[in-house]
Amino acid sequence: MVRSLTDTTNNSGLLTVRLVTPDRVLLDATATAVELPSMSGYLEALYGAAPLLAELGAGEVRLHGGTAGEQIFFVAWGFVEVLPERVTILAETALHPNEIDLSEAEADLKHSQELWNEAGDDQEKYDEANAVARVAEEKVASAQG
Repeated sequence: MVRSLTDTTNNSGLLTVRLVTPDRVLLDATATAVELPSMSGYLEALYGAAPLLAELGAGEVRLHGGTAGEQIFFVAWGFVEVLPERVTILAETALHPNEIDLSEAEADLKHSQELWNEAGDDQEKYDEANAVARVAEEKVASAQG
């Protein structure tokens, strides 16, 4: 039986959202919308959305409405699966903003600048420095609100 995106068994209009890291489940709730960072830019998932699998970037996941209410999490690297009724975020790193150590994030940012300066013509080292910088910048931004 083929089911259309609008013909669903859950007609609540709410997405089931799950945010998981290798260490813990940070969130298992419902929301009306989820904003998240993919490697190609931010995207927003709404109830009834077309299926999507994307590589997760570094940045903020923002949840709106539902049992989740208004919540923000910092995430870095992993994957997100969007289905018409569900969003599953599998992140290498995920933190509540109050879990972020600002001084550690600023130290990581400084370290990324050192890596960038040392990279020279080595593309792999340059890419690593940029990845460290991106995570550190997003952590600092999340911690500062």
